[in-house]
Amino acid sequence: TGFFLVLSPSNIYIAALIGGLGSLLTDTFIYKVIKISFMDEFEKIQRTKLIRGIDGFMTRNLHKTVRFAILYVIAMIVIASRLPDELGVMILAGLTTIKPVPFTIISVAMNTLGILVILLI
Repeated sequence: TGFFLVLSPSNIYIAALIGGLGSLLTDTFIYKVIKISFMDEFEKIQRTKLIRGIDGFMTRNLHKTVRFAILYVIAMIVIASRLPDELGVMILAGLTTIKPVPFTIISVAMNTLGILVILLI
């Protein structure tokens, strides 16, 4: 994003798309690392008292589809915002059962949107 801000591209939509595709590379790497290396840690975290309490509350009060929708929306907001993408990727890779193709679509779309908003400002 900083590169495109300094460059002042004539077509910010293409610049945002190129930036979104570049971000996809790192997000995909993070996704694969989390899926391969950190799944044991997510299982340990899910067994803690705090997480079991939150999960129990959400299970009792929200339908499964709504729970997953909330996770996806939070992850997409984090990916599109200036917050580190690692947090959003971690939510998607560790707490949901998202496949690589939908992850790719979400990553490109949200990163492109985030970069486009910055370039429009």
